[in-house]
Amino acid sequence: MNFDTLGLSPDLARAVNDRGYLNPTPIQIKSIPLVLDGRDVLAAAQTGTGKTAAFVLPILQRLAFVGLARRKQVRSLILTPTRELASQVHESVEAYGQYLDLRSAVVFGGIRAEPQIAALEQGLDTLVATPGRLLDLAQQGAVDFSALEVLVLDEADRMLDMGFIHDIRRIVDQLPKNRQTLMFSATFSKEIRSLAAQYLVDPVSVEVAQANSTTELVEQMAYPVDSDRKTDLLIHLLNDHHWSQVLVFCRTKHGANSLSKKLVQSGFKAAPIHGNKSQNARQRALDEFKSGKLQLLVATDIAARGLDIDQLPEVVNFDLPSVPEDYVHRIGRTGRAGASGRSHSLLSPEDVPLLQCIERLIRKAIPRVQVAGFEPIDTPPSPENKGAIAGRGLESVPVTRPQQRPRRRRGAADTSQGALKSSFEAPKKTGSVG
Repeated sequence: MNFDTLGLSPDLARAVNDRGYLNPTPIQIKSIPLVLDGRDVLAAAQTGTGKTAAFVLPILQRLAFVGLARRKQVRSLILTPTRELASQVHESVEAYGQYLDLRSAVVFGGIRAEPQIAALEQGLDTLVATPGRLLDLAQQGAVDFSALEVLVLDEADRMLDMGFIHDIRRIVDQLPKNRQTLMFSATFSKEIRSLAAQYLVDPVSVEVAQANSTTELVEQMAYPVDSDRKTDLLIHLLNDHHWSQVLVFCRTKHGANSLSKKLVQSGFKAAPIHGNKSQNARQRALDEFKSGKLQLLVATDIAARGLDIDQLPEVVNFDLPSVPEDYVHRIGRTGRAGASGRSHSLLSPEDVPLLQCIERLIRKAIPRVQVAGFEPIDTPPSPENKGAIAGRGLESVPVTRPQQRPRRRRGAADTSQGALKSSFEAPKKTGSVG
Protein backbone atom coordinates (compact mmCIF):
# COMPACT_ATOMS: atom_id res chain seq x y z
CA MET A 1 0.00 0.00 0.00
CA ASN A 2 1.20 3.53 -0.76
CA PHE A 3 -0.07 6.97 0.29
CA ASP A 4 -2.06 7.47 -2.91
CA THR A 5 -4.34 4.58 -1.96
CA LEU A 6 -5.27 6.24 1.36
CA GLY A 7 -7.22 8.93 -0.45
CA LEU A 8 -4.69 11.73 -0.12
CA SER A 9 -4.52 14.42 -2.78
CA PRO A 10 -1.65 14.42 -5.31
CA ASP A 11 -0.12 17.50 -3.64
CA LEU A 12 0.06 15.75 -0.26
CA ALA A 13 1.33 12.49 -1.76
CA ARG A 14 4.00 14.50 -3.59
CA ALA A 15 5.09 16.20 -0.35
CA VAL A 16 5.35 12.84 1.39
CA ASN A 17 7.39 11.41 -1.48
CA ASP A 18 9.68 14.45 -1.35
CA ARG A 19 10.66 13.39 2.15
CA GLY A 20 11.58 9.93 0.91
CA TYR A 21 8.63 8.06 2.39
CA LEU A 22 6.95 5.47 0.21
CA ASN A 23 4.77 3.30 2.43
CA PRO A 24 2.44 4.35 5.27
CA THR A 25 2.86 2.86 8.73
CA PRO A 26 0.10 0.80 10.40
CA ILE A 27 -1.18 3.75 12.48
CA GLN A 28 -1.39 5.85 9.30
CA ILE A 29 -3.18 3.10 7.36
CA LYS A 30 -5.80 2.81 10.09
CA SER A 31 -6.17 6.47 11.05
CA ILE A 32 -5.96 8.52 7.84
CA PRO A 33 -9.16 7.15 6.19
CA LEU A 34 -11.09 7.65 9.46
CA VAL A 35 -9.93 11.25 9.83
CA LEU A 36 -10.72 11.95 6.17
CA ASP A 37 -14.20 10.55 6.82
CA GLY A 38 -14.71 13.11 9.58
CA ARG A 39 -14.76 10.62 12.48
CA ASP A 40 -13.53 11.40 15.97
CA VAL A 41 -10.54 9.14 16.61
CA LEU A 42 -8.87 7.88 19.78
CA ALA A 43 -5.53 6.43 18.68
CA ALA A 44 -2.79 4.71 20.63
CA ALA A 45 0.56 3.70 19.20
CA GLN A 46 4.06 3.47 20.59
CA THR A 47 6.35 6.36 19.83
CA GLY A 48 8.12 6.44 16.48
CA THR A 49 5.27 4.85 14.53
CA GLY A 50 4.28 7.91 12.53
CA LYS A 51 1.48 9.35 14.65
CA THR A 52 2.13 12.94 13.57
CA ALA A 53 1.62 12.24 9.87
CA ALA A 54 -1.44 10.15 10.76
CA PHE A 55 -3.33 13.30 11.76
CA VAL A 56 -1.45 16.09 9.95
CA LEU A 57 -1.95 14.67 6.44
CA PRO A 58 -5.74 14.19 6.57
CA ILE A 59 -6.25 17.52 8.37
CA LEU A 60 -4.34 19.36 5.65
CA GLN A 61 -6.43 17.62 3.02
CA ARG A 62 -9.65 18.66 4.75
CA LEU A 63 -8.53 22.29 5.05
CA ALA A 64 -7.21 22.58 1.49
CA PHE A 65 -10.63 22.42 -0.14
CA VAL A 66 -12.27 25.23 1.84
CA GLY A 67 -11.44 28.96 1.99
CA LEU A 68 -8.64 30.38 4.12
CA ALA A 69 -9.09 31.46 7.72
CA ARG A 70 -10.11 35.05 8.35
CA ARG A 71 -8.48 37.54 10.73
CA LYS A 72 -7.54 35.92 14.07
CA GLN A 73 -9.45 32.76 13.17
CA VAL A 74 -7.98 29.28 13.64
CA ARG A 75 -9.43 26.40 11.61
CA SER A 76 -7.48 23.51 13.17
CA LEU A 77 -5.74 23.39 16.55
CA ILE A 78 -3.08 20.89 17.60
CA LEU A 79 -2.23 20.92 21.32
CA THR A 80 1.07 19.39 22.48
CA PRO A 81 2.66 19.08 25.94
CA THR A 82 6.13 20.51 25.18
CA ARG A 83 7.74 23.26 23.16
CA GLU A 84 9.98 20.80 21.35
CA LEU A 85 7.07 18.65 20.24
CA ALA A 86 5.12 21.73 19.17
CA SER A 87 8.03 22.87 17.00
CA GLN A 88 8.43 19.50 15.38
CA VAL A 89 4.73 19.01 14.70
CA HIS A 90 4.69 22.44 13.05
CA GLU A 91 7.69 21.44 10.94
CA SER A 92 5.64 18.47 9.72
CA VAL A 93 2.66 20.72 8.98
CA GLU A 94 4.87 22.98 6.87
CA ALA A 95 6.65 20.11 5.11
CA TYR A 96 3.51 18.16 4.20
CA GLY A 97 1.62 21.30 3.27
CA GLN A 98 4.34 22.83 1.11
CA TYR A 99 2.25 22.54 -2.09
CA LEU A 100 -0.97 23.81 -0.48
CA ASP A 101 -2.12 27.39 -0.05
CA LEU A 102 -2.52 27.19 3.72
CA ARG A 103 -1.21 29.26 6.63
CA SER A 104 0.16 27.78 9.85
CA ALA A 105 2.05 28.89 12.96
CA VAL A 106 3.32 27.53 16.28
CA VAL A 107 2.99 29.23 19.68
CA PHE A 108 4.62 28.27 22.99
CA GLY A 109 6.09 29.94 26.04
CA GLY A 110 9.67 30.93 26.72
CA ILE A 111 9.90 33.40 23.83
CA ARG A 112 8.35 36.78 22.99
CA ALA A 113 4.62 36.69 22.33
CA GLU A 114 4.52 39.61 19.88
CA PRO A 115 5.56 37.64 16.75
CA GLN A 116 3.03 34.95 17.68
CA ILE A 117 0.27 37.54 18.04
CA ALA A 118 1.22 38.96 14.62
CA ALA A 119 0.92 35.49 13.06
CA LEU A 120 -2.49 34.95 14.63
CA GLU A 121 -3.67 38.33 13.38
CA GLN A 122 -3.56 37.04 9.77
CA GLY A 123 -5.76 34.04 10.52
CA LEU A 124 -4.40 30.50 10.50
CA ASP A 125 -5.52 27.26 8.94
CA THR A 126 -3.43 25.27 11.42
CA LEU A 127 -2.16 26.37 14.83
CA VAL A 128 0.19 24.17 16.87
CA ALA A 129 0.37 25.26 20.51
CA THR A 130 1.23 24.38 24.07
CA PRO A 131 -1.72 24.93 26.44
CA GLY A 132 -0.27 27.64 28.71
CA ARG A 133 0.80 30.10 26.02
CA LEU A 134 -2.39 29.53 24.03
CA LEU A 135 -4.50 30.42 27.06
CA ASP A 136 -2.44 33.59 27.57
CA LEU A 137 -3.02 34.62 23.96
CA ALA A 138 -6.73 33.77 24.13
CA GLN A 139 -7.13 35.93 27.23
CA GLN A 140 -5.53 38.81 25.30
CA GLY A 141 -8.11 38.38 22.54
CA ALA A 142 -5.43 37.40 20.02
CA VAL A 143 -7.20 34.28 18.74
CA ASP A 144 -10.72 33.54 17.50
CA PHE A 145 -11.91 29.93 17.85
CA SER A 146 -15.35 30.45 16.27
CA ALA A 147 -14.34 28.84 12.93
CA LEU A 148 -12.46 25.88 14.44
CA GLU A 149 -13.10 22.63 12.57
CA VAL A 150 -10.58 20.17 14.06
CA LEU A 151 -8.97 19.77 17.49
CA VAL A 152 -6.03 17.42 18.06
CA LEU A 153 -4.75 16.45 21.52
CA ASP A 154 -1.29 15.07 20.75
CA GLU A 155 0.57 13.04 23.39
CA ALA A 156 -2.58 13.34 25.50
CA ASP A 157 -1.27 11.02 28.21
CA ARG A 158 1.80 13.22 28.65
CA MET A 159 -0.34 16.34 28.94
CA LEU A 160 -2.26 14.68 31.75
CA ASP A 161 1.00 13.62 33.44
CA MET A 162 2.28 17.20 33.26
CA GLY A 163 -0.84 18.61 34.88
CA PHE A 164 -2.35 20.33 31.83
CA ILE A 165 -5.84 18.94 32.34
CA HIS A 166 -7.24 22.23 33.72
CA ASP A 167 -5.71 24.25 30.86
CA ILE A 168 -7.11 21.77 28.33
CA ARG A 169 -10.60 22.09 29.82
CA ARG A 170 -10.41 25.89 29.72
CA ILE A 171 -9.37 25.77 26.05
CA VAL A 172 -11.97 23.20 24.98
CA ASP A 173 -14.72 25.20 26.69
CA GLN A 174 -13.99 28.02 24.20
CA LEU A 175 -14.23 25.79 21.11
CA PRO A 176 -17.28 25.09 18.94
CA LYS A 177 -19.19 21.98 19.95
CA ASN A 178 -19.55 20.97 16.31
CA ARG A 179 -15.98 19.95 15.52
CA GLN A 180 -13.87 16.88 14.79
CA THR A 181 -11.68 15.82 17.73
CA LEU A 182 -8.66 13.54 17.52
CA MET A 183 -6.75 12.22 20.50
CA PHE A 184 -3.35 10.57 20.02
CA SER A 185 -1.55 8.91 22.90
CA ALA A 186 1.14 6.36 23.61
CA THR A 187 -1.25 4.48 25.91
CA PHE A 188 -4.95 3.83 26.49
CA SER A 189 -5.00 4.46 30.23
CA LYS A 190 -8.20 4.85 32.24
CA GLU A 191 -7.53 8.58 32.45
CA ILE A 192 -7.20 8.85 28.66
CA ARG A 193 -10.44 6.95 28.09
CA SER A 194 -12.19 9.19 30.61
CA LEU A 195 -10.91 12.31 28.83
CA ALA A 196 -11.98 10.89 25.47
CA ALA A 197 -15.47 10.25 26.81
CA GLN A 198 -15.76 13.96 27.66
CA TYR A 199 -14.53 15.44 24.38
CA LEU A 200 -14.95 12.86 21.59
CA VAL A 201 -18.28 11.96 19.98
CA ASP A 202 -18.77 8.30 19.02
CA PRO A 203 -15.00 7.87 18.56
CA VAL A 204 -13.27 5.06 16.70
CA SER A 205 -10.47 3.49 18.73
CA VAL A 206 -7.29 2.67 16.85
CA GLU A 207 -4.45 0.74 18.45
CA VAL A 208 -1.48 -0.75 16.64
CA ALA A 209 0.62 -1.99 19.55
CA GLN A 210 0.02 -3.36 23.00
CA ALA A 211 -0.16 -0.57 25.57
CA ASN A 212 3.20 0.20 27.18
CA SER A 213 5.01 -2.17 24.84
CA THR A 214 8.47 -1.33 23.60
CA THR A 215 9.29 -1.68 19.95
CA GLU A 216 11.07 -4.86 18.92
CA LEU A 217 13.38 -2.74 16.79
CA VAL A 218 15.07 -1.40 19.96
CA GLU A 219 17.70 -3.68 21.46
CA GLN A 220 17.61 -3.13 25.23
CA MET A 221 20.37 -3.87 27.72
CA ALA A 222 21.38 -2.87 31.26
CA TYR A 223 24.93 -2.50 32.60
CA PRO A 224 25.45 -3.23 36.33
CA VAL A 225 27.78 -0.61 37.86
CA ASP A 226 28.20 1.29 41.10
CA SER A 227 26.46 4.67 41.03
CA ASP A 228 29.69 6.62 41.51
CA ARG A 229 31.23 4.93 38.46
CA LYS A 230 28.40 5.55 35.99
CA THR A 231 30.21 8.44 34.33
CA ASP A 232 33.37 6.36 33.90
CA LEU A 233 31.36 3.51 32.38
CA LEU A 234 29.55 5.85 29.99
CA ILE A 235 32.87 7.29 28.81
CA HIS A 236 34.23 3.75 28.39
CA LEU A 237 31.23 2.73 26.28
CA LEU A 238 31.50 5.87 24.16
CA ASN A 239 35.17 5.24 23.44
CA ASP A 240 34.87 1.48 23.05
CA HIS A 241 31.94 1.51 20.62
CA HIS A 242 32.61 4.85 18.90
CA TRP A 243 29.02 6.03 19.25
CA SER A 244 28.53 9.13 17.12
CA GLN A 245 25.08 10.31 18.26
CA VAL A 246 23.73 9.56 21.72
CA LEU A 247 20.75 10.87 23.66
CA VAL A 248 21.44 10.53 27.40
CA PHE A 249 18.70 10.79 30.02
CA CYS A 250 19.26 12.06 33.56
CA ARG A 251 16.65 12.29 36.30
CA THR A 252 17.35 15.89 37.36
CA LYS A 253 18.35 19.19 35.77
CA HIS A 254 21.39 19.41 38.04
CA GLY A 255 22.40 15.89 37.04
CA ALA A 256 22.11 16.74 33.34
CA ASN A 257 24.26 19.86 33.79
CA SER A 258 26.87 17.99 35.83
CA LEU A 259 27.13 15.03 33.46
CA SER A 260 27.32 17.29 30.40
CA LYS A 261 30.16 19.26 32.00
CA LYS A 262 32.11 16.07 32.81
CA LEU A 263 31.66 14.76 29.26
CA VAL A 264 32.92 18.04 27.80
CA GLN A 265 35.93 17.90 30.13
CA SER A 266 36.61 14.39 28.80
CA GLY A 267 36.78 15.67 25.24
CA PHE A 268 33.23 14.98 24.02
CA LYS A 269 30.91 17.50 22.38
CA ALA A 270 27.92 17.51 24.70
CA ALA A 271 25.18 19.88 25.87
CA PRO A 272 22.33 19.65 28.39
CA ILE A 273 18.67 20.26 27.56
CA HIS A 274 16.01 20.72 30.27
CA GLY A 275 13.33 23.08 31.54
CA ASN A 276 15.70 25.64 33.07
CA LYS A 277 17.28 26.32 29.68
CA SER A 278 15.82 29.11 27.59
CA GLN A 279 13.85 28.08 24.54
CA ASN A 280 16.57 29.47 22.28
CA ALA A 281 19.26 27.49 24.10
CA ARG A 282 17.20 24.32 23.96
CA GLN A 283 16.47 24.72 20.26
CA ARG A 284 20.11 25.51 19.49
CA ALA A 285 21.31 22.39 21.31
CA LEU A 286 18.71 20.25 19.54
CA ASP A 287 19.61 21.68 16.12
CA GLU A 288 23.32 21.08 16.72
CA PHE A 289 22.61 17.53 17.87
CA LYS A 290 20.53 16.80 14.79
CA SER A 291 23.19 18.25 12.48
CA GLY A 292 25.97 16.23 14.10
CA LYS A 293 27.82 19.16 15.70
CA LEU A 294 26.98 17.68 19.11
CA GLN A 295 27.75 14.04 19.83
CA LEU A 296 25.74 13.86 23.05
CA LEU A 297 22.51 15.53 24.14
CA VAL A 298 22.02 15.15 27.90
CA ALA A 299 18.33 15.52 28.69
CA THR A 300 15.77 15.30 31.43
CA ASP A 301 12.37 13.77 30.72
CA ILE A 302 11.21 17.00 29.11
CA ALA A 303 12.86 15.53 26.00
CA ALA A 304 11.34 12.07 26.37
CA ARG A 305 8.43 13.14 24.18
CA GLY A 306 8.61 15.09 20.99
CA LEU A 307 12.26 14.73 20.04
CA ASP A 308 12.09 13.47 16.47
CA ILE A 309 15.63 12.70 15.35
CA ASP A 310 16.07 10.70 12.17
CA GLN A 311 17.98 7.45 12.63
CA LEU A 312 19.01 8.11 16.25
CA PRO A 313 20.98 4.93 17.03
CA GLU A 314 21.66 5.12 20.78
CA VAL A 315 19.71 6.11 23.90
CA VAL A 316 21.37 5.90 27.32
CA ASN A 317 19.47 5.91 30.61
CA PHE A 318 22.16 7.34 32.88
CA ASP A 319 19.45 7.43 35.55
CA LEU A 320 16.43 5.18 35.29
CA PRO A 321 13.13 7.11 35.40
CA SER A 322 11.07 7.04 38.57
CA VAL A 323 7.91 6.38 36.51
CA PRO A 324 8.16 3.11 34.51
CA GLU A 325 6.06 4.47 31.63
CA ASP A 326 8.69 7.16 31.05
CA TYR A 327 11.16 4.40 30.14
CA VAL A 328 8.94 3.47 27.20
CA HIS A 329 8.86 7.07 26.03
CA ARG A 330 12.60 7.52 26.49
CA ILE A 331 13.70 4.54 24.44
CA GLY A 332 11.03 5.42 21.89
CA ARG A 333 13.40 8.16 20.71
CA THR A 334 15.30 5.40 18.87
CA GLY A 335 13.94 2.55 16.75
CA ARG A 336 11.69 5.04 14.95
CA ALA A 337 10.09 4.75 11.53
CA GLY A 338 11.36 1.23 10.99
CA ALA A 339 15.00 1.90 11.92
CA SER A 340 16.77 -0.26 14.49
CA GLY A 341 18.26 1.24 17.63
CA ARG A 342 19.70 0.44 21.04
CA SER A 343 18.86 1.42 24.61
CA HIS A 344 21.55 1.24 27.30
CA SER A 345 20.62 1.57 30.99
CA LEU A 346 23.32 2.09 33.62
CA LEU A 347 22.14 -0.04 36.53
CA SER A 348 23.36 0.72 40.04
CA PRO A 349 22.25 -1.57 42.88
CA GLU A 350 19.74 1.03 44.07
CA ASP A 351 18.24 1.18 40.56
CA VAL A 352 17.25 -2.49 40.57
CA PRO A 353 13.71 -1.98 41.97
CA LEU A 354 13.06 0.62 39.27
CA LEU A 355 14.23 -1.75 36.54
CA GLN A 356 12.08 -4.55 37.93
CA CYS A 357 9.02 -2.26 37.71
CA ILE A 358 9.93 -1.45 34.11
CA GLU A 359 10.29 -5.14 33.25
CA ARG A 360 6.87 -5.87 34.74
CA LEU A 361 5.36 -3.01 32.75
CA ILE A 362 6.81 -4.05 29.37
CA ARG A 363 6.52 -7.76 30.20
CA LYS A 364 10.04 -8.37 29.08
CA ALA A 365 13.33 -9.10 30.79
CA ILE A 366 16.13 -6.68 29.96
CA PRO A 367 19.48 -8.48 29.59
CA ARG A 368 22.27 -7.47 31.96
CA VAL A 369 25.66 -6.93 30.31
CA GLN A 370 28.55 -6.83 32.77
CA VAL A 371 31.48 -4.79 31.47
CA ALA A 372 34.81 -6.03 32.82
CA GLY A 373 36.43 -3.57 35.17
CA PHE A 374 33.13 -1.99 36.17
CA GLU A 375 31.66 -4.73 38.37
CA PRO A 376 29.65 -3.24 41.24
CA ILE A 377 30.63 -4.16 44.79
CA ASP A 378 27.05 -5.32 45.38
CA THR A 379 26.05 -7.14 42.20
CA PRO A 380 22.55 -6.10 41.10
CA PRO A 381 20.28 -9.13 40.77
CA SER A 382 19.31 -10.40 37.37
CA PRO A 383 15.77 -11.62 36.64
CA GLU A 384 16.91 -15.23 37.00
CA ASN A 385 18.52 -14.97 40.43
CA LYS A 386 16.15 -12.59 42.18
CA GLY A 387 12.84 -13.33 40.53
CA ALA A 388 12.37 -9.79 39.31
CA ILE A 389 9.64 -10.96 37.00
CA ALA A 390 9.24 -14.53 38.19
CA GLY A 391 5.82 -16.05 38.03
CA ARG A 392 4.65 -13.72 35.30
CA GLY A 393 5.38 -15.92 32.34
CA LEU A 394 8.24 -13.70 31.17
CA GLU A 395 11.53 -14.60 29.64
CA SER A 396 14.44 -14.67 32.11
CA VAL A 397 17.73 -13.39 30.76
CA PRO A 398 20.92 -14.01 32.73
CA VAL A 399 23.67 -11.52 33.35
CA THR A 400 26.28 -11.71 30.60
CA ARG A 401 29.73 -11.82 32.17
CA PRO A 402 33.28 -11.90 30.83
CA GLN A 403 35.64 -14.78 31.53
CA GLN A 404 36.60 -15.21 35.18
CA ARG A 405 39.17 -12.70 36.29
CA PRO A 406 40.36 -11.31 39.63
CA ARG A 407 38.13 -8.63 41.15
CA ARG A 408 39.95 -5.34 40.77
CA ARG A 409 39.85 -2.58 43.34
CA ARG A 410 37.44 0.28 42.85
CA GLY A 411 39.16 3.17 41.13
CA ALA A 412 42.01 1.05 39.78
CA ALA A 413 42.91 1.40 36.12
CA ASP A 414 41.62 -1.23 33.76
CA THR A 415 44.69 -2.41 31.90
CA SER A 416 43.37 -5.74 30.76
CA GLN A 417 42.26 -6.57 27.25
CA GLY A 418 39.31 -8.60 28.49
CA ALA A 419 36.68 -5.89 28.69
CA LEU A 420 33.42 -7.16 27.32
CA LYS A 421 32.53 -5.96 23.85
CA SER A 422 29.07 -6.31 22.38
CA SER A 423 28.44 -6.46 18.67
CA PHE A 424 26.50 -3.53 17.27
CA GLU A 425 24.95 -3.33 13.82
CA ALA A 426 24.37 -0.04 12.05
CA PRO A 427 20.73 1.09 12.06
CA LYS A 428 18.78 0.26 8.95
CA LYS A 429 16.69 2.94 7.23
CA THR A 430 13.34 2.12 5.76
CA GLY A 431 10.89 4.08 3.71
CA SER A 432 8.12 4.68 6.26
CA VAL A 433 7.05 8.14 7.32
CA GLY A 434 7.68 9.48 10.80
